[in-house]
This record gives sequence, structure tokens and C-alpha cells, in this order.
Amino acid sequence: MTHEIKIKNIEPIILLGVADRNLKILQKKFPVTIVARGDTLHLQGEEEYFPQIAAIVNEMIFTANRKKGLSEEDVKTIVRLQGAGEKPSNEADEIVVFTKFGAVRPRTEGQIRFVKSTQKNDIVFAIGPAGTGKTFLSVAVAVAAFKEREVQKIILTRPAIEAGEQLGFLPGDLKEKMDPYLQPLYDALRSMLETAKLRTLIDNNVIEIVPLAYMRGRTLNNAYVILDEAQNSTTMQMKMFLTRLGANSKAIVTGDISQIDLPKNQHSGLIQVMKLLNKIDGIDFVKFDENDVVRHRLVKDIILAYNGKNDDNSESSLD
Repeated sequence: MTHEIKIKNIEPIILLGVADRNLKILQKKFPVTIVARGDTLHLQGEEEYFPQIAAIVNEMIFTANRKKGLSEEDVKTIVRLQGAGEKPSNEADEIVVFTKFGAVRPRTEGQIRFVKSTQKNDIVFAIGPAGTGKTFLSVAVAVAAFKEREVQKIILTRPAIEAGEQLGFLPGDLKEKMDPYLQPLYDALRSMLETAKLRTLIDNNVIEIVPLAYMRGRTLNNAYVILDEAQNSTTMQMKMFLTRLGANSKAIVTGDISQIDLPKNQHSGLIQVMKLLNKIDGIDFVKFDENDVVRHRLVKDIILAYNGKNDDNSESSLD
């Protein structure tokens, strides 16, 4: 059987790589002959693999546009996540939100469980190691809800605890000190919203990115609220955050209990809440593992190596 895949929205050389190196990685994984001619990929072989190859090519295009390039490691990661040689799951094609670069969708079993949970529950905890897409996918879910007018604003927050650094030593006022620490939240938003649109929403306080301490005393109505790096919140901060939720609001709490940066005399509010709230209807806990890692392929090996050692969790941060 034969099939054609059109290369759209990208220069073929970027997608295929120098001397077709990216294409050769894909070729090795399938019993299908793949030949590039101009802006078209010609496939010949077992028909059952054609949809999966098309899905991988689309993911390569999305990644290349988002990152302004495509490395061989990116291609290997995409092929691994798609499960080369296996029939792709229809569930993995579920779209979360359309961004300026394409559609954001869950790419692993853990991410699929997470998205489904956010559709069914008002508070979802996403717990797992670095590189599993917790923050990025959480922001995507919130942006999707905002675009569908399910909420009127988005609030993103983090506790002001850093991995071995102190805010006091950084130059500038509090906002200038906090901006670098909140950068992952800004990065996720920039991937989904045009720069001018994002700036307008932030200027009008429709999207807020604030330190966790600024949440005290507020009631958050008609909002999607995300607490990122929640393992670094204290027990009182976690209680304070969860009790801010108002009418028609939803919350996502992300964290990695292997990367706690709190002083040794303070306990993580995330660990406590996992025991306190795990049987309440409307609250769900979704756990990610190394199989959900969507960064460089070595990140998975690094996580496995660290998990094999009984080190103090309050030290060492991979994010």
C-alpha cells in the first residue's frame, strides 16, 4: 500500500533534518519505506502504520514550530512517546487548546488521565517528576476553559521558595525578583497566546501571575487557579490556597515531592494534603511517573537513577 503526507507550515529541511537525519530515525522504527520529494512524504508498506507515522510527523511539525527547530533527540522523544510500532491510542489525540503553533494535547497515559480528571473534578492535584508536562498542560487546560468562557480569569501562583537561592540577593523590587522564578508560567502562556494578547490580559488582570503569599485574604470567583511547585508550600499555605476557591472556580495543584526545597523544620503542605483530601468527592490526585517524561530522553534515565537512591528529598532539584 502507498500513502502521501503533505509537509505543511514548515520548511521540509527543518522537518527532515540535514541529510534527512530526522527522517532516517523515523524510517528505522517502522516496516515502511519513507521517501521525501519536495513537500511530500511518500510511504510504501504496511497500511496499519500510516496513521501513526502521520501523527508523529504532525508532532514533529508542532515541536519544530514551538522550539524554532527540531533536533534528532526531539524526534527520538516523539517517536518514543508515540510508541513506534504500536497502534496509536485515539484518546491521545484529544485536543486541549489550540495555540498559535497548533493544538496542545495529552501525549502520555498519565497526561490523558490528568486531562480527563480536570474535566470531571473541581480540584486536581498533578504530582510527579520533572519533565512530565505538569505545568504546561495545566496552563493549557486553564487557557482552554478561558477561551470557552467557562471562567473569566486565570490565576497562576508559586510559593517563593527557590532551589538553593534567596530572593533577597536578586536585584530589583519584589516583582523584578519574582519574575525569573515565575518564568515557567510565562513561558507556558507565551506558547499558547499571542504576545500582544497575553500582555493585554495581564495588564487588565484577566491573567494574574503572583507569588503564593499574595493570595491571602482573597476569594477567587469565576477563575481557573493553578498552584505550581506546590511541594514547596507549607501546610498553612496549602490550606490558605485551597480555601481561596470561590463560586464557579476550579484549581490545579502541581508538584514533585522528590524536589522539596523547604527548610528542614518545615513540612510540605503537598505531602500532608495527599493524606487529608484523597477521599473527598470532586478532588482527584493524578500521579505522573518517568513514563510521562516529555523532555530529552536522558531526563527519564536521570529520574530513574535518582529514584534508585535513598537521598534526602529536601536537597537536589532537577527542575
